[in-house]
Amino acid sequence: MTKYKEFNNGFIRNNNFELLDVDEGKYAVIKANITESSLNPYGIAHGGFIFGLGDTSMGVVARSTGRKAVTLSANITYLKPCVGSYLVAKSEMIKDGKTTCYIRSNIYNEIDVLVASMDSTYYYID
Repeated sequence: MTKYKEFNNGFIRNNNFELLDVDEGKYAVIKANITESSLNPYGIAHGGFIFGLGDTSMGVVARSTGRKAVTLSANITYLKPCVGSYLVAKSEMIKDGKTTCYIRSNIYNEIDVLVASMDSTYYYID
């Protein structure tokens, strides 16, 4: 799993995202600890933080195909307030095409309650 260099710099490192599992071209699981810097003014996980977690998890699935990929479009539905100490994004490849892929992610809190659901299309840049 250390081959995913994204976990060594920038946004991902700054938000303490941790890659827990990946099955190349199929799924990825990422954990994010909720810290003071990931909270909104109401003391719950910020929507951008949650979105970033889901997008990162889906991006790992796309990259695990061995190709470079960027987000082409993404949609998120927030289902419950995110409180607690961590979140887990579980993402799976739905369709892998020639130039794009479609991936779905579900984001759970520490007691395995679904708090957000995302879907995204990624564009292969190579």
